[in-house]
Amino acid sequence: MNDEPATVGYTTLRGTTPDHTGSGDGVIRWMQHQSQDELLARRGAIVAGLREITHLEFVNGGGTGSLEYTAADPAVTETTAGSGLLAGHLFDGYRAFTPAPAAAFALEVVRKPLDDIAVVLGGGWIASGPPVASRQPRPVWPPGLKTLGREGAGEVQTPLQGESARRLRVGDRVWFRHAKSGELSERVDRYHLTLGESLVGEAATYRGEGKSFL
Repeated sequence: MNDEPATVGYTTLRGTTPDHTGSGDGVIRWMQHQSQDELLARRGAIVAGLREITHLEFVNGGGTGSLEYTAADPAVTETTAGSGLLAGHLFDGYRAFTPAPAAAFALEVVRKPLDDIAVVLGGGWIASGPPVASRQPRPVWPPGLKTLGREGAGEVQTPLQGESARRLRVGDRVWFRHAKSGELSERVDRYHLTLGESLVGEAATYRGEGKSFL
């Protein structure tokens, strides 16, 4: 990339606002539909105004939940998926596409206070947005585990309940899906890359590279 000016835009009403969660979907779809023409007009006017005073190397638009909508905007020259590249569970709640989960993390069981409850170390890797369940990590393996409503995913520990917890022992691992993607890059220094059942490499996160953007 050279030093020519460019512009980057993000469509919040679609980018990370799922419309197929079973809660308030009708209102969200109505809001997204009603705002569509206005958003197109606003972005078009902004780009046209900027091009009156300078050349734009590119006009970027996103995020993940609005790719098909953003790509159809003639003012946009490229789109960005962002968190959707790793397909956190937040993106399961969209009608327009079905994500293929591309990342997970494991936490170790450190306590068994009850037969059907296993407590893992840490776990409070919360995504940006409203402090609701959809922003918490979700236990996915072994299947059948859930967080406790009054505690959720905690900074120090995360209690998990379910039939699968009966078979877990201290030292076992529980695998989670993150909600977005920043949670992983903020807390681990590298990704382990797999192909099938084989470990094929590693890639540093921005934490692993010693960087912090916000």
